[in-house]
Amino acid sequence: MAFEPPQRLVRTLRETYGDAAADWLGKLPGIAAEAVGRRELDVERVVAPGGRSGLVVLGRRPDGSPAALKIAPPFAAPSLERAALAHWKGWGAVELLDAAGDELLLERLHPEVSLRSLPEAKALLEAAGTVRRLWVDPPVDHGFESVAERSARQASALRTTSDEALAPLVSAALAAREELCAGPADEVLLLHGAFRQGKVLAGDRAPWLAVGPEPLVGERAYDLARLARDRVEDLVAASSGASSARRRVNRLADSLDLDRERLRGWTLFRAVEAGVRTLTAGRRQTAELLLEFAGWL
Repeated sequence: MAFEPPQRLVRTLRETYGDAAADWLGKLPGIAAEAVGRRELDVERVVAPGGRSGLVVLGRRPDGSPAALKIAPPFAAPSLERAALAHWKGWGAVELLDAAGDELLLERLHPEVSLRSLPEAKALLEAAGTVRRLWVDPPVDHGFESVAERSARQASALRTTSDEALAPLVSAALAAREELCAGPADEVLLLHGAFRQGKVLAGDRAPWLAVGPEPLVGERAYDLARLARDRVEDLVAASSGASSARRRVNRLADSLDLDRERLRGWTLFRAVEAGVRTLTAGRRQTAELLLEFAGWL
């Protein structure tokens, strides 16, 4: 079968990695065919719209057991995802079935059913229970970057923003990050790094399991900040959007015993960073939603 990358993967990789992504995407059908052959996988289908970091192929192993094969470019650091999944050993996250090779052979979940299929209140409750399981001590001598390191890279990109209309929000986000990194933080734990409702899929071994980590180490509030703005389009469309957004941040913080102000600060920083990055990529509608949300905080 043809292993053509879904458009969401193409767009995201090109926005993030530029020419390197275009080159790898051109080679992807051949890379995927070789990986499937090496695994002797009986292919059923490519997951679409799929994820944003790699191609996911569903199939069966030679013994008939179901599996998912994720093929990600080397510049997306699949080795770090592999290391995090191996450390979690299926606790709260998809299980890594085989650590050999460049690709990831994973437990097969139900990609068409994520927490976004649930009502918002139920989805947030299940998300909180899932992410709590992932927050464990990192491996000894791990190679994960820290929250301070990742956010420093993001802050450097934010400082290059030339749009004067965004200056107040950018300044507030940078100030929040500086204060958060200067003050006392929570204990240093292994974090998912990209946790949100769409990253939690229905499974057979457990009701809900996280997928697609971009792992790092640091305080829990950073990890929860992306979840806090989930379904932002619904918040913006509601007449009570601003107050609902602030209540959501407070409820999430309270449900996981986090400091409200630290979660608010990281939510502000991550929303502004994502909004500016998305605007630069030309996706104005999405960027405006993110920046309006950030302005409420």
